[in-house]
Amino acid sequence: MASIIVEQITKSFGKQRAVDGVSFEVEKGELFGLLGPNGAGKTTSIRIMLDIFKPDSGSVSILGGPMSEAKKERIGYLPEERGLYQDVQLERALVYLCTLKGLTRSVAKTRVEEYMERFDLIAHRKKKIKELSKGMQQKAQLIVTLAHEPELVIIDEPFSALDPVNTQMVKDILREARAKGVTIVMCTHQMHQVEELCDRLVLINRGKTMLYGRLDEIRRQYAQPELIVRPVGGLPADVVGVSSAERLNGEYRLRLTASATPQDVLRDLVQRGVALEQFEIAMPTLDEIFIQVVQGQGELDG
Repeated sequence: MASIIVEQITKSFGKQRAVDGVSFEVEKGELFGLLGPNGAGKTTSIRIMLDIFKPDSGSVSILGGPMSEAKKERIGYLPEERGLYQDVQLERALVYLCTLKGLTRSVAKTRVEEYMERFDLIAHRKKKIKELSKGMQQKAQLIVTLAHEPELVIIDEPFSALDPVNTQMVKDILREARAKGVTIVMCTHQMHQVEELCDRLVLINRGKTMLYGRLDEIRRQYAQPELIVRPVGGLPADVVGVSSAERLNGEYRLRLTASATPQDVLRDLVQRGVALEQFEIAMPTLDEIFIQVVQGQGELDG
């Protein structure tokens, strides 16, 4: 069952078409990546999903149907822009915001304290929000997003301003939530985070859906006929099926001829007694695919 169904949504602001026929589905209990460069239409799409904006055309189903006030208490949303009360003490602000999501004050206070302990914010509980670092404010917003235990979480740039330790902590929390059946939509520019966390994704550029599906399938679709090989010693110059070889830090990136297969190359190396520490198909990174798709669309539009 899908937690989110987006069907052919469009949205214009004056003459600018921000979203142009975007469609995708997010399955219950998955961690889904919503990607795109700046100005691609991601945030507008999120605001349509959350019923902040009305689409000019198309439809959105959230948690089984149209958005309602009752459903908003079942959703956690972390916007990219910080929206905390700057002159209010941290703990007081977090407890108040959690009560707006349907928690009683006592439950909100307990959960906020648990999260502040986990995020190493307990010593700062009496400080005003404006006195906290950007990273601390980001962690505070994450607490507000998660403390009411939502069924659906939509997070825009969740790792912004976080150091590596806190980034890993947030990853762990997202994985824990997914393991409990929570549906998570993650919007980010950090492609390596998507590769690590997401099973499926949609890439939006210039308001249009450019890629949609499982990450492994998308990477295979864009894969070139290349191998990554790390031999124990050197690599022969005339390996069967290899048209060119590039060496970098002990690895070789081998480009295959049109008729060759990885098995042909491996068979030749084994028969010639070349010991291998690594032999794998060179799959493109999501960064490489992202650049190829976005630049390609720019060339087509131009």
